[in-house]
Amino acid sequence: MRLPSSCLVVLIGPSASGKSTWAAANFRPSQVVASDALRGLVGESAQDQRAGTDAFDVLDLVVERRLRRGLLTVIDTLGIDGARRARYLEAAARHGVACHAVVFDTPAELCRRRNRERGRDGAVPPGVLAAQLSGFAAARPALAQEPFDGVHEPAEVEIVPPALVQAPELRTRQEETPMGLRFGLQLSSFHWPGGPGSLAGHLAEIATAAEDAGFANLWVMDHFLQIPQVGREWDEMLESYTALGFLAAATRHIRLGTLVTGVTYRNLAHLAKAVATLDVLSGGRAICGIGAAWYKREHVAYGWPFPPPGDRYRLLEDALQLLPLMWGPGSPPFEGSTTSVPETICYPRPLQEHLPILVGGGGERRTLRLAARYADACNLFGDAVTVRHKVEVLRAHCEEVGRPVEDVEVTHLGPALAASDRRELEAKVEHLRPPSLSPEAFSARTTAATVDDLIGHFRALAEAGVGTAIVSLPDVADPEALPRFAEVIAAFSGVTPSPGRLGS
Repeated sequence: MRLPSSCLVVLIGPSASGKSTWAAANFRPSQVVASDALRGLVGESAQDQRAGTDAFDVLDLVVERRLRRGLLTVIDTLGIDGARRARYLEAAARHGVACHAVVFDTPAELCRRRNRERGRDGAVPPGVLAAQLSGFAAARPALAQEPFDGVHEPAEVEIVPPALVQAPELRTRQEETPMGLRFGLQLSSFHWPGGPGSLAGHLAEIATAAEDAGFANLWVMDHFLQIPQVGREWDEMLESYTALGFLAAATRHIRLGTLVTGVTYRNLAHLAKAVATLDVLSGGRAICGIGAAWYKREHVAYGWPFPPPGDRYRLLEDALQLLPLMWGPGSPPFEGSTTSVPETICYPRPLQEHLPILVGGGGERRTLRLAARYADACNLFGDAVTVRHKVEVLRAHCEEVGRPVEDVEVTHLGPALAASDRRELEAKVEHLRPPSLSPEAFSARTTAATVDDLIGHFRALAEAGVGTAIVSLPDVADPEALPRFAEVIAAFSGVTPSPGRLGS
């Protein structure tokens, strides 16, 4: 049974049908909310039927709070009350999580025997059990008509991130009708063993391994302090264009860029010069990723102005117009809404006749409109459903400016953790996850999965319109991480991807 890590599971069956035993074998105690245990909490004992109303009040409160946080929650009650099931379904829908039912069709005589074996302190009265068996028989046919995301027989459970529930079917589709997809590697952290003195060696080894694994492009973040989403601000963070210059010398053919350059950090003409220099020294492998910048903390720390969003977007639009002028023939003046450059002089010019520009961010009103008008690629986040929607927004913006949407390559950024099988995956998750996150939460945030499931995950993104999938690997410093991910890349390498400027 394959269940998403954020969902509600409703157990349905009479007493002694095996619900609690199955739940204990497949879930952590903290994930199971049982009416019997709550009767023991608010009443004399788990068999105190007089405490039933209060127990269900507590149960409903706990379920509501857990669903609010997107936590996997198993409701261990009889589940034969249709009105109560309807409330569970409504709560799951309201919080945007899936709701699955597990039905225990245990023979009545086996339930009676198990109930007798519980003894006087644990058994329900025979008349009560008879009523439960009758109620279950009456409720069973209705389950197929209720809007559960799945109705299952009890089986061994595999909990996966929500985005991977359909991964096996998608992987099969990739095997039968392959699609092409390029892959990029983002290095978002340099907090590696050995400290600053070993950074150069680690960086060169990782870049070489990324080339060998089949990655088409390699990216660093443009930050000066580590961002809160990744680590602590005193963790090592390399200056992006210095690091890319080093990577240009350490690699042979992989393309290099920032994901993405903050438009507020540099004089725009200076940025054009830095990117052109990278392109020349790398043999024509530079990509210019650029965005409106967002991290106020490092602006304050380094003494840079942090303009309001509208001003930053005007600066971004000026950059998108100025950079091609700096890299093109002649040296015409440029007058933008925020920036004036008397002479757009840049020698040597980039080796690429057209150095590609990627705009980072999925904002539908401004960012994607700028990408449609000026860029060669955009960069999106989110699951396949979200990406599919953003691509349609991009398409509408392209139509407004009379440009084919195919001219703007869609890239996607997200973390990934690959393992050969479930046992290896569980060990990796346990080693890497912070104490504040459960294994399920960490797996969902990092898209931790087996190689087979990741193939399904990236097939979904390819079907949504992604041409280049850029991943950050939390275990990238592990010598086995990039060769393992190469197995994912290989599944998409037999077909030429759709045209794009970000390949090798």
